[in-house]
Amino acid sequence: MALKIVVLAKQVPDTRNVGKDAMTAEGTVNRAALPAIFNPEDLNALEQALRLKEQNPGSTVGILTMGPPRAGEIIRQGLYRGADTGWLLTDRLFAGADTLATSYALATAIKKIGDVDIVIGGRQAIDGDTAQVGPQVAQKLGLNQVTYAEEVLSVKDGKATIKRVIDGGVETVEAPLPVVITVNGSAAPCRPQNAKLVMKYKRATCPMERPAEGTAYDYLYDAATRAYTEPVECCRC
Repeated sequence: MALKIVVLAKQVPDTRNVGKDAMTAEGTVNRAALPAIFNPEDLNALEQALRLKEQNPGSTVGILTMGPPRAGEIIRQGLYRGADTGWLLTDRLFAGADTLATSYALATAIKKIGDVDIVIGGRQAIDGDTAQVGPQVAQKLGLNQVTYAEEVLSVKDGKATIKRVIDGGVETVEAPLPVVITVNGSAAPCRPQNAKLVMKYKRATCPMERPAEGTAYDYLYDAATRAYTEPVECCRC
């Protein structure tokens, strides 16, 4: 069964490198002072998506992220590991979005992508630790949801079989497709980047990452990246 899988991923500040400049005077995270990384539990989710792709020939995996133009790096890191495409939601109006606004934007994007069988993401992001976005996306889309997943065991006959952790043990559940799944950090770690895929997609860019038309040498940049831009899409809402 060929599946259309969307992985929800977020670029987050690396909280393992917190220094004296990590917080602003207002008490918020100073993102400019911290390195930006792929949210760890979203990498666990990506691994589950890639395994499903391997188990179900013809399946596709896309990375959906919301953030500033630099968040396009998250899509490239997904492509380096075996994802097929990606979508970046970017607009200054998204700055400071809470979980309600973020889930609304992501759910709207998923509707626009269309015909998605599985939406999968990490349980929570290390910069917020709310674990709310995945369930809120499921609610806004009116889809079944399975949280705290350890492994997606199989997908067949229109149902996903999922192993999840609960208080005091582990349970295996079935959920009809389409379904939203959130994955624990204790799930299988994501595979490393593939050298051939890095070479293939290293110049892939979202439109918002490219020099503005008329900028000096923009024609050279366009010529160098033209062959690499097809897998990456950008939605400016």
